Amino acid sequence: MNLLKLENQLCFPLYALSRQITNIYRPLLEEIDLTYPQYLVMMVLWEHKRLSVKDIGHHLWLDSGTLTPLLKRLEQKKLITRERDPQDERLVQVEITPEGISLREQAEKIPLELINTLPITKTEGKQLVKQLSAILKGLSAAS
Repeated sequence: MNLLKLENQLCFPLYALSRQITNIYRPLLEEIDLTYPQYLVMMVLWEHKRLSVKDIGHHLWLDSGTLTPLLKRLEQKKLITRERDPQDERLVQVEITPEGISLREQAEKIPLELINTLPITKTEGKQLVKQLSAILKGLSAAS
């Protein structure tokens, strides 16, 4: 087996698929004025309402250097607030605003629109999410 042949690479179809899915999301997210990374942050906050930057980074596999500009833009859009934790000044707490909460209603249609675009069944999609999550978890445990 030629290990350097593109079709033998695990990383390439994951990379290409990620780009294709992001391209499908783009027009859907433009309707609610979010980029894909901003949408990910909002999904975490719709679920948890208030988290530290560190916790958001943990959920999204992003470092604070990547998150800070994203959070700043979301704050400028008045979808979140950021403030230092009074008990620990090193931590920044992020909280969803009422405007951010109301955006969720508009965003609820997006996952279904994506699913309907993909050439797989819902069951296959769930299995794929489970497999990819297991790989991520395994990589996290190894590092």
